[in-house]
Amino acid sequence: MIANPQELRQRGYKALVDALGPIDTIRFIQQMSEGRGDYTKDRKTWLGNPTVDEIVKKRVKGGNRTK
Repeated sequence: MIANPQELRQRGYKALVDALGPIDTIRFIQQMSEGRGDYTKDRKTWLGNPTVDEIVKKRVKGGNRTK
C-alpha cells in the first residue's frame, strides 16, 4: 500500500515514464490538465463567425504557410 499522496504521485510519474518515455509522459500529463477559461467562448472572440468563403479567401490571400 502507498503511504501518502507524494509517494503515490512519484510512483505514478515513474510508471508513466517507464511505460511512455519522458517526452510522451509530458504530453500525456499536458492532456490531463483541466486548463482555464472557456475555449469555445474565447475562440469565437478570436475568430468571430466567418463563413466558409471568408476562410477560403483568407487562405488564398495568405498563401500556403505549411511549407
